[in-house]
Amino acid sequence: MWAGYSDAAQTKPWEKDTIVNVYSTTKVMTAICTLMCVDRGLLDLDAPVAKYWPEFAQGGKEEIPVRYILSHTSGLSGYGKPITTETLYNWEKVINILAEQEPWWEPGTKSGYHGITFGHLLGELVRRVTGRTIGTFFKEEVADPFKADFHIGLDEEHDSRVGELIPPPEMDPSQFGEIDPNSIPVKTWMSAAINPADTKTRAWRGAEIPAINGQGNARSVARITAAVACGGELDGVRLLSLDTIEKALDEQSYGTDLVLMVPIRFGLGFGLQTKEAPIGPNPRVLHWGGWGGSVSIMDLDAKVSIAYVMNKMVSTLTGDPRSTRPIEALYDAL
Repeated sequence: MWAGYSDAAQTKPWEKDTIVNVYSTTKVMTAICTLMCVDRGLLDLDAPVAKYWPEFAQGGKEEIPVRYILSHTSGLSGYGKPITTETLYNWEKVINILAEQEPWWEPGTKSGYHGITFGHLLGELVRRVTGRTIGTFFKEEVADPFKADFHIGLDEEHDSRVGELIPPPEMDPSQFGEIDPNSIPVKTWMSAAINPADTKTRAWRGAEIPAINGQGNARSVARITAAVACGGELDGVRLLSLDTIEKALDEQSYGTDLVLMVPIRFGLGFGLQTKEAPIGPNPRVLHWGGWGGSVSIMDLDAKVSIAYVMNKMVSTLTGDPRSTRPIEALYDAL
């Protein structure tokens, strides 16, 4: 289903082939690519990241395993040196910063949402073991086989189809009380300030920022994640083995996230069901969403994938009330 307008002036109807920046729903695609490398024996979840990326061993990170990156527990929730949006477009600069820095807490002990670093950390692992950037790997191994209109690094020919993100209302910092500039949440979000206006630029769309700049629509997200929900295969195309998907469902951490400051239960690459904020009636669910309201859900018990994307953003990092009703309606229909 699609409706509404793809621009703030409400002059362009949202069409079947409209796509939009989905922010952190991009992480779902990046996690899938990484797990495909695990599935193929290219990555070992318990091997040190430095085995594949030797430069990563700096700053006391030589023993951090791959699974800590996938579960947001590596201590690398932000960049050690605050970076500009323009720096985000330069892959080598960003991974060098990540390689040099020290973790901000003891790795493996707690989760701290890797809001932007997640994509570069996993993307570099994919690049090291496949020889391809994650945008290229995703296109060749995921999007093209499933004929899914989702992109990490968008070609200019698609610009006319991109919906305009409408920023959320500005939040009043005073509502959070006294803010410690050295706290992990503040350090994380201030290490790379993100502005929705950047998504209108060719530089942003063409770059590979595999935590937050994927472009797609709900149909493309649901198409790809349907393969996960159905045990790894859809329409004769095998994406992952069921064994690897089961590994993704294994709880890696559960507690108040050091960055998001709410209870989060992480598996490998995705959020899991929690008693605080359950998604649907079934236990075997993988999910994540993006700033502004987009969401992706993979229910392995119901063998159903659900996706919602939008261009009018709300001030949330952990879900959108607008997606609740269609999700509930789908489960009622089942």
